[in-house]
Amino acid sequence: MTFIARVLMIVALAAAAVARADNVEPTPGDWQTIKGVIGAQLVALRKDEGARAFAFATRALQAQFESAENFMRMVHAGYQPLIDARYDEFLEGAMIEGRVIQPLRIVLTDDTVLVALYTMQKDDDGRWRIAGCILAPSTTKSASALTPLRGFARA
Repeated sequence: MTFIARVLMIVALAAAAVARADNVEPTPGDWQTIKGVIGAQLVALRKDEGARAFAFATRALQAQFESAENFMRMVHAGYQPLIDARYDEFLEGAMIEGRVIQPLRIVLTDDTVLVALYTMQKDDDGRWRIAGCILAPSTTKSASALTPLRGFARA
């Protein structure tokens, strides 16, 4: 086996090991930490603390947006419901196609219900970070169908 072939094999094995590590189901403690990260980012977003909110994103997401200002422009353009929600509650997280997904139900002031699907990743330093978020309509169309609301209403 040539030197280059050996190097390629080592790189492939290392990549496979990382992929397997990423597919590990989070522990109950991990799920609590994940919720804490998302909750802390939401607090920062709602206080318009862009630098603090940006710090909860993965390095890849930070590289994509380059600055907290760009990140906040994106948030205000496409994710304003996260900021404006009058109520939110975490739903049960899941592993989907090897990705850690943490759903968050949000209720807007007009009682529209959305679900924010957060993709989470552990960075090299072992910290959970937000890798992305998608807002989707909920199967529950109105907050009146959520009796009683179990999460935390915004003050």
